[in-house]
Amino acid sequence: MGDKKILGMNMKTQFASVESVSRNWHLIDAKDQVLGRLASKVASILRGKHKPIFTPHVDTGDFCVVVNADQIRVSGEKTSEKLYWTHSGFAGGEKSVSFENQLETYPTRAIEHAVRGMLPKGPLGRKMFKKLKVYAEAAHPHTAQKPAPMSL
Repeated sequence: MGDKKILGMNMKTQFASVESVSRNWHLIDAKDQVLGRLASKVASILRGKHKPIFTPHVDTGDFCVVVNADQIRVSGEKTSEKLYWTHSGFAGGEKSVSFENQLETYPTRAIEHAVRGMLPKGPLGRKMFKKLKVYAEAAHPHTAQKPAPMSL
């Protein structure tokens, strides 16, 4: 009864190792995409959850190139009401920037901020985040890697 063999096969769980991971490049067009839905899909790709060899403690994810970050959209009144907060660490050092001002000055930061929040915290999450490349325009310098276009 407690035997784990079925037809001579051993039923052990296979864990991915760093050497066994192959990385692909994905190209995602953010034009007219909703920020949260796009960020969750990108975070899933960076983590490697779309692969059958996904292992939580190993970076099994792929590279993501996101273009047209300046044409992202949000639902409802978040364009004017959504705020990004920073603090310098000193008394009174709190600053806030609205979503529309963020898109005008630094269009890539909105996507980076959303994706970073969906990745694991710690060294593994920081390693995964480095595989994200976000560009405001349609042009990107990663054509040599031949990223495969991905529709969401």
